Amino acid sequence: MKLKYICFVALLALAGNACAPSEDASSDPQDDPIRVGVLHSLSGSMAISETTLKDTVEMLIDEQNARGGLLGRQLEAVVVDPASDWPLFAEQARNLLEVEQVDVVFGCWTSVSRKSVLPVFEELNGLLFYPVQYEGEESSKNVIYTGAAPNQQAIPAIDYLRNEVGIERWVLEGTDYVYPRTTNRILEAYLKDELGVADEDISINYTPFGHSDWQTRVSEIESFGSAGKLTAVVSTINGDANVPFYLELANQEISAEDIPVVAFSVGEEELSGLDTEPLVGHLAAWNYFQSIEDPMNSEFITNWKQRMGESRTTNDPMEAHYIGFNLWAKAVEQAGTTDVDAVLAALPGTETPNLTGGTARLLANHHITKPVFIGEVRADGQFDVVWQTDGTVEGDAWTNHLPDSRVIEADWVELECGNYNTETGICSGTNYE
Repeated sequence: MKLKYICFVALLALAGNACAPSEDASSDPQDDPIRVGVLHSLSGSMAISETTLKDTVEMLIDEQNARGGLLGRQLEAVVVDPASDWPLFAEQARNLLEVEQVDVVFGCWTSVSRKSVLPVFEELNGLLFYPVQYEGEESSKNVIYTGAAPNQQAIPAIDYLRNEVGIERWVLEGTDYVYPRTTNRILEAYLKDELGVADEDISINYTPFGHSDWQTRVSEIESFGSAGKLTAVVSTINGDANVPFYLELANQEISAEDIPVVAFSVGEEELSGLDTEPLVGHLAAWNYFQSIEDPMNSEFITNWKQRMGESRTTNDPMEAHYIGFNLWAKAVEQAGTTDVDAVLAALPGTETPNLTGGTARLLANHHITKPVFIGEVRADGQFDVVWQTDGTVEGDAWTNHLPDSRVIEADWVELECGNYNTETGICSGTNYE
């Protein structure tokens, strides 16, 4: 019996040693990489714009790792392709947060893709940095908006055309989804209510994603512009539909002197695949252009071209990711963790240099401060800056040009709300429209 007892104890000891991890096999979570999700379309109609943003995030991660990473840990990119498919954006966002367990996500371009993933990020308490100009009318606790709100792009573009060019008739031309429709609703109200533009001097039209047959619509624009008043196109056309649109303008010999186009979604990347000679003089409104001379911009361009090749250009949403990534990195260092709630608490008020000689500061409404530039297309596909704001503009989550939005405030510091009605004192139960 004594022998059996000794054997039993020995077996228990062996079993315990087998179940316990060895010293060599143990791992400290602090040695694991910080996982960074990249949620950009690499195929489909939006790949023309979004693939570059995936490349940008990967470059920023590599540069951060070369500096020693964050919190003594290396960063690792987790890249997915939502393929310009809006429901797939939501599926991939859930996969990044639940399965891949990323610490942060940089992604989306269109507003419909962003709105598709918003409920996922709020349900799972993820953190999304969104780098593209958008229509506003939104502020989520879980999203940092590093692209332009309407008061940082669309409204200044209208003011420039009205005051500097003398435009009197307006074509609001957009792709048929939430960003163009909401932006044009704001612009139509601004044109009518504040600038006194008559109904007959505004033409609004929408076409599907990937639209390619522009002959009829461009003829209509030309006819609308022949009424004896200076006319401009304010373009919220998105993705690869821009290429045939500009080609048709050239085919019908509509120059910038005849009817200038100011675009909100056409930058250096989109022009790189075009013969830009017929586009010379057309305009774009952004918060960054590659041609802007600044030491930090020069360094960014040099690093980009060394990595991607001399033919690759930079553009505005790339700078927005540059700003967002650096804001996130600073907040992580300040918080001492990648925990989303801790990082969100550290982010408001954080500042980082932009690439045009100024400073980006994250506001309590989760938008940032940005300068505004109007650029004129050059024959080489770059832009000459013809106008800019004096300093930076604070991004408005809710526009002052729509009655229902005028009374809404977003403040994630004091009010802890993205949809606070200043008249009723009520915070809406949802953080986005």
